[in-house]
Amino acid sequence: MTEKARNRNVKPLYLDYQATTPCDPRVLEAMIPYFRDSFGNPHSVDHAYGWDAKDAVERARTTLADAINADPREITFTSGATEANNLAIQGVVAFRRRHMPEQPLHIVVAASEHKCVLECARSLEQDGVRVTYLPVKSDGLVDIQELAETICEDTCLVSIMAANNEIGVIQPLAEIGALCSERGVLFHSDAAQALIKIPLDVEAMQVSLMSFSSHKIYGPMGIGALYVRRRPRVRLLPLFQGGGQERGLRSGTLPTALCVGFGKAVAVGLECMEEESRRLVGLRDRLLKRLQSELEGVHLNGHASRRLPGNLNIAFDGIDAAELIKAVPEIAVSMGSACTSASVETSYVLRAIGLNERQAMSSLRVGLGRDTSAEDVERAADLLIAAVREIRNAVPLASSA
Repeated sequence: MTEKARNRNVKPLYLDYQATTPCDPRVLEAMIPYFRDSFGNPHSVDHAYGWDAKDAVERARTTLADAINADPREITFTSGATEANNLAIQGVVAFRRRHMPEQPLHIVVAASEHKCVLECARSLEQDGVRVTYLPVKSDGLVDIQELAETICEDTCLVSIMAANNEIGVIQPLAEIGALCSERGVLFHSDAAQALIKIPLDVEAMQVSLMSFSSHKIYGPMGIGALYVRRRPRVRLLPLFQGGGQERGLRSGTLPTALCVGFGKAVAVGLECMEEESRRLVGLRDRLLKRLQSELEGVHLNGHASRRLPGNLNIAFDGIDAAELIKAVPEIAVSMGSACTSASVETSYVLRAIGLNERQAMSSLRVGLGRDTSAEDVERAADLLIAAVREIRNAVPLASSA
């Protein structure tokens, strides 16, 4: 057996909660009946099996709606946040093109958005839509004044994520929403990383569209949702055609069990959000303090306080993060987004906040979560500190410039 194969058989301490989360046992328990006993198609309207499945889906829809202060009719289930983001952005542009074909179209997306938002924008750009990639400041936050200056009479949509998946920075959604509302522009936010981690209120934040993902909040993979405002009405066209489910926005048979799991994950998360947030902030700060007190040249990427409770993105001077990850197989961490992990390029998010290639390549993302204990944090700190020292002793500390 190769060394790589042996390592795969040993489960390391999981510290990559921004990539995905384990399914909460309470979520799994809620889902199981809908795989076997209550297996009906939620769109079958002629018998009890279908009625039971539909009721379960609608309860999940209501739970998510209540969590963000929305109407259940404003929630459209999707396969995940990637589909929801594409449906929001492409759907708005497609509707405008169909009903206002002579009007030029302009959209604004932050340069640090998730890859699926940026790729969607680039695709529309190739199709004639003018796109502004709004820079972010060195702390990862957008500049509200710069955003205001970017919006023009042709702007139909602004898309800025609630919380970044790499550096964990939380954007000022209420300020952005107020600006967009004042200018008559739709505001979409990818909230895959934010749901049940920070309070979300689509009314107070004046959000037009908002995307969610279940597997980021201890729910099952393969299910997400898009919030679409009804008043004032947001109009968009579907990505594909079919049986007209989800009020015509997203055709296809809904996976009842996954919808149920998503709803349960939201409910469980809301119950413990405040307590879990305080606990994770304490563990996060504890880990950063140890690393910075026992090692030289450790820098936090992104805003120090406006960040997700369990997120740390750290640069180690003179260290190749890929080498560091190999040196600590006992813990599961990453260099950045799981969605672009196959790429050998440096993180575009880190470049967007002004890091050079060397600094970006020295950066590690650590994600703490519901199952992370104080003992886990101390163990991770011990392992990282020892590995960094060993690598630096082997190769003289390089300049971070």
